[in-house]
Amino acid sequence: MLQEREFEPLGAERTQKVDVRVIAATNRDLKQMVSDGKFQEDLYYRLNVIPIDIPPLRERREDIAILVDHFVEKHRQRTGKPIDRVEPEVTAALQRYDWPGNVRELENTIERAVVLATGPIMTMASISLVGATSSAATGLPSLRLHQNLEWVEKETIRRALDQSGGIKKDAAELMGISQRALSYYLAKYRID
Repeated sequence: MLQEREFEPLGAERTQKVDVRVIAATNRDLKQMVSDGKFQEDLYYRLNVIPIDIPPLRERREDIAILVDHFVEKHRQRTGKPIDRVEPEVTAALQRYDWPGNVRELENTIERAVVLATGPIMTMASISLVGATSSAATGLPSLRLHQNLEWVEKETIRRALDQSGGIKKDAAELMGISQRALSYYLAKYRID
């Protein structure tokens, strides 16, 4: 169906044409899973037409304030609570947290805060970061080794590029790798 845009329903004598778009999301490294034989290669290539890489929330902290406003409005309307605004210290605290559960965890935190809010202003008293664990205190995104290694590589590249003013030759030198190796990592993590 994905390739030919047609299928034959069970028990039918004719094929039916379909005009659909499939949007699939995962938090797993499908390319690695294909290499390990844990995901079908043909399905991977059929789904991987227009890949959209969305970094974890901890790598795009500037989005947190916008998401907080969106989720406050969504859950304020649903619950009927008169939340007028969020204290700046609440937003700042949410931006410091690493969000191992990504956007879902942020939305759950805001929903809980809206429900627990006692007045029209969301304060720190109504915020609780339930998912906070010791791994957040270490600065690492999770306890998964592979995920941490990728995070460290990306963070090192980002810092070297910042420190070198975006000059790749200088960034590579700072990291003690060749320019070719840096190009490999930039392509691997889709860093401009």
